[in-house]
Amino acid sequence: MRRFDGKELVIATHNQGKLEEIADLLAPFGVSLTSNADHGLPEPEETETSFVGNARIKAHAAAKATGLPALADDSGIEIDALDGAPGVYTADWAETPNGRDFRMAMERSWAALETVSAPFPRRARFCCTLVLAWPDGHDEVFPGVMAGQIVWPMRGDQGHGYDPIFQPDGYDITFGEMDRWEKNKISHRADAFAKLIAGCFS
Repeated sequence: MRRFDGKELVIATHNQGKLEEIADLLAPFGVSLTSNADHGLPEPEETETSFVGNARIKAHAAAKATGLPALADDSGIEIDALDGAPGVYTADWAETPNGRDFRMAMERSWAALETVSAPFPRRARFCCTLVLAWPDGHDEVFPGVMAGQIVWPMRGDQGHGYDPIFQPDGYDITFGEMDRWEKNKISHRADAFAKLIAGCFS
């Protein structure tokens, strides 16, 4: 396991919310963070069929372009009764000609569950894979998972994506009803980050 001993880290994203989440998690380590937007980097095409594959594309593209270590994540929701869909295509299910519409994506997911008469509880998990890549091509991979179930109707206006229909195990509220920073302590991304920090930072 290669340790991170640099002072600068590129977060390979254009998503400001994700950048803030990661900045909060890495705050204790005094690392200077920049994003793809700060370096004028385009979003690379995600052509892989796995979370780790797509995270690798993003991390290595940013590391190569900037000459700095780069951290990328790829995440999504896997629904058991839909054979793991939407999975790596989670964001694609929300695509419209006018941008992403996650309300539409959640309605599509629930309709698909109804179509197959999926039994209750309708099990699902949020997955996140982090890849920390160095300019020399080395990388370290950290997968994280949060298990739970899909509920209906949508509940809460916190979070993003599928959060209003995902109820994590051990809770009676959805991610959409949970305080953002509370969610960040237990989420799939938090699970992956705990492994990243143990492996490369502490």
